[in-house]
Amino acid sequence: MADISAGVVRELRDKTGAGMMDCKKALAESDGDLEKAVDYLRTKGLAGAAKKAGRATQEGLIFAYIHSGSRVGVMVEVNCESDFVARTPDFVELCKDLAMQVAATNPVSVRREEFDPELLERELGIFRGQAAESGKPAPIVEKMVQGRVEKLYKERVLLEQPFVKDPDRSVEERVKAAIAKLGENIVVRRFVRYQLGEEA
Repeated sequence: MADISAGVVRELRDKTGAGMMDCKKALAESDGDLEKAVDYLRTKGLAGAAKKAGRATQEGLIFAYIHSGSRVGVMVEVNCESDFVARTPDFVELCKDLAMQVAATNPVSVRREEFDPELLERELGIFRGQAAESGKPAPIVEKMVQGRVEKLYKERVLLEQPFVKDPDRSVEERVKAAIAKLGENIVVRRFVRYQLGEEA
């Protein structure tokens, strides 16, 4: 096994936010390969988050963010299990990251289940029309439509969007990494985004 330096452990910790011992273990399991260690930690973090998913979240923060230039403002409600975790710098940083994500990408819902049905129907009509223009057989057209719907969700649903600070992972993966680190279930409840001059 490769000799793992403290610098590599620190780099992995900075990159993932995982604990020092978890980083050492991940690097040991990955023969010192930083990218494999990141994947290892993400896999473990996702597994840890899944176990906590059913736990009640009655605490948390409503976090307000005003983008530079004061033309876009965002409020997000993020819930956790305890007031103690809600006050930690890591939880506050997660809330800020989520608010900045909303400011930058203008999603329409937190989850796909909350996506506006009227907007979805309108988009489906457009996608079907575009796909039909291709002249392909009906089963292919339906696959094309489904592919465009998935792309729409990835662009407009907050948890499915690529995380702006690290596009290699989704916003949901960013939340799950925080769950793994803080040891509590975390739920993004809702958000509102204001843009100067736009109707609410």
